[in-house]
Amino acid sequence: MHEKRPQLTFKQSIEVIKRLIQFAKPFKWQFLMSLILSLVLAAINMGLPIIIQRYIDDYLTPGQATIKISVWFAIAYMVGNLLKMLAQYYERYIFTVASAQTVRYIRNQLFEKINTLSMSFFDQTPTGKIISRLTNDTQTINEFWSVFLALIEGILSMIAAGIAMYTLNPTITLYFLIFAPLIAGVIGLYQKKSSLFYRRMRENLSQVNAQLNEAISGMPIIQMFHQENRMNETFNETNQAFYVSNLRLVKLNSLLLMPVIHFLRALATALVLALFSVQALNEPLDVGIIYAFTMYIANFFSPMGMMMNNLSVYQDGIVSGTRIIQLLDHEQTAPEQMNQPIEISEGRIEFKNVSFSYDGEVDVLKNISFTVEPGETVALVGQTGSGKSSIINLFMRFYEFDRGDILIDGQSIKDYPLEELRHKVGLVLQDSFLFYGDIKQNIALLKEDMSLEEIKQAAEYVNASHFIERLEDQYDSKVLERGSSYSSGERQLISFARTIARHPKILVMDEATANIDTETEMIIQDSLKSMRQNRTTIAIAHRLSTISDANQILVLDHGEIIERGTHDELLQQQGVYAQMYQVQGQSQ
Repeated sequence: MHEKRPQLTFKQSIEVIKRLIQFAKPFKWQFLMSLILSLVLAAINMGLPIIIQRYIDDYLTPGQATIKISVWFAIAYMVGNLLKMLAQYYERYIFTVASAQTVRYIRNQLFEKINTLSMSFFDQTPTGKIISRLTNDTQTINEFWSVFLALIEGILSMIAAGIAMYTLNPTITLYFLIFAPLIAGVIGLYQKKSSLFYRRMRENLSQVNAQLNEAISGMPIIQMFHQENRMNETFNETNQAFYVSNLRLVKLNSLLLMPVIHFLRALATALVLALFSVQALNEPLDVGIIYAFTMYIANFFSPMGMMMNNLSVYQDGIVSGTRIIQLLDHEQTAPEQMNQPIEISEGRIEFKNVSFSYDGEVDVLKNISFTVEPGETVALVGQTGSGKSSIINLFMRFYEFDRGDILIDGQSIKDYPLEELRHKVGLVLQDSFLFYGDIKQNIALLKEDMSLEEIKQAAEYVNASHFIERLEDQYDSKVLERGSSYSSGERQLISFARTIARHPKILVMDEATANIDTETEMIIQDSLKSMRQNRTTIAIAHRLSTISDANQILVLDHGEIIERGTHDELLQQQGVYAQMYQVQGQSQ
């Protein structure tokens, strides 16, 4: 599905432009230099026809043009064109570099902002939409800056041509200005139509991209259920819609861009020649002035095509700028810490009457209270949606809570520096995420100075070294995107090694063995026991057999703790936990 493109008022568009200009401030000197070169370019364009006009009227027509004079005028004209070429080159080069630097700056700002947003933002915002902000919208802003260059060049060129014509013949120049309303009308019509067509084309392109993404992601299902023909037909329809919308824009450009501009230029030239003819009936006429006027008319109309062609990009840039600003102004940031100078020493955990809601309406946790003494293990069990992961999310400070409190060593978790929490609390998720690179880098994720010996010790501690050392490159073995070249069990073992390499005081395991086969699970059970030694552990258990030795087991249902105790105590109660254990035993 494509995103709805907002219709902005003129005032809103101006506000967006002001905000976007703020991003260009670090590179203001480059933009200023480009503007100065634009002025130089306009002055050169104004002066070149004068050189030829003087040569024709002062020397060629009176018959006073010698070889020496002709050579000097030729040199002057060539030097002028050389200066024009250099000014144009450096103007566009400096402007383009400054634009690219601005877009890089915006993209960095966006990425930094994304890293500060809360998990709830990512829950509510599709990944593709976020990626689009950092790629498509920032690239559109890069094209948007070219609109300003085209406008600056065009306006300065038109002003320079108008001033030059007025200095040569004020009367004819005033008659020439009657084309200004016609030009404004053509520009307005083109802007109105092209914005509509361009918007539809981009929306259709968005649908094409969405279908491509869906088809590529779901290719195994498409082929398994033999849906190739249906997908081809659907894509052909969407692609045809994009082709039609693009064709409409091509037709509009073919009509209202260069053809109309050339027609208006021809009318203006005919009018000027007619006026000069009338003037010639009453007084002598300098031929060089006619030549200069025709050149200035060309300079006046030439940039119009480029200016009009950029109007559709202008509207698209405003929309992209709006989206970027909305993301940068997003206030749903990650929870803030008080950053008191305290450290986690023992690892005692206490939840005190914690209640929490993701949407502010329905509580997913209700008065959760429990204590985990240093070195002990508490296991969380329950059906899907019972609140197990929510407890982990709050403890890891992925979400903010305002009812109740979570204490570590008697101090509120909100008081600790975030860096202290990230180093002293180790997290192992059900879906182990590996970064592109190699195994060594993935284990030493937070400690770039970690030695290879330390990395090997961490891998041996969790029995990951058994499969790593069988690989050809061992710890230098490549890790592809998300670790796709390794089994789920191998990825989990690497993530265990990554966690234990930091020597955390507290371990948090979110169904850490859920994606591991039975054979691999048996291999790592002893390692998990070793990892929990002298470490406070909170573990979400999928297989109840893995947490039978836990000091405390909490059974959750709809955000409430309905049972608590050891494995043996809960079996004796013959409650929910006993039923779950019995069901799993029968299934095995």
